[in-house]
Amino acid sequence: MSMRWDCCKISLQAPPLDYSFRGISFIQDLLTEEPRAGLKVIRRSAGGKLLTQAVRLNNNTINELTDFASTMEQLLEYPAELSWVDLSFNDLPTIDPVLTMYPNLRALNLHGNSIQSLCEVDKLAVLPRLRTLTLHGNPIEEEKGYRSYVLSVLPQLKSFDFSGVTKQDRSTATFWRRMNVKPKKVKKRRDDY
Repeated sequence: MSMRWDCCKISLQAPPLDYSFRGISFIQDLLTEEPRAGLKVIRRSAGGKLLTQAVRLNNNTINELTDFASTMEQLLEYPAELSWVDLSFNDLPTIDPVLTMYPNLRALNLHGNSIQSLCEVDKLAVLPRLRTLTLHGNPIEEEKGYRSYVLSVLPQLKSFDFSGVTKQDRSTATFWRRMNVKPKKVKKRRDDY
């Protein structure tokens, strides 16, 4: 257990695995593409996998996250500990449910993509530790009530679109939700009559 804890501590302090600006279109390309070299080298486990909890995939041409989970399994020693993913400036049309497989995800950058539907944000509600999210530069930003909707679905956010979430934001989101989200009707069963 101590060795795993030491590795997790190292990966928490490690720089991100950086595949930004690599012209990547498919997630599986990460297995053959060389990541960008940073100032600090990412350490490897005894098995040769990388000890980091952050992945940068920004400024590529990714339009789907097929094989994301299996690729992270092959690259990272502790993929379940993934806490930061930068997918900004790609061509993602939706928020892929694969991102919800990472319960330790604290920061997710999705700005500058092609996300069309505001209800895509609902998928992220299952991430209890998500504190930082960016979505600006997507078509959903133009929808009325954009900020309030996101903050009503994800009340745990501390930062949204590179701006701190204030008490006023939370109040507005709560009020917005009351005014715009109709409660689900409870259907009566036949034996209730």
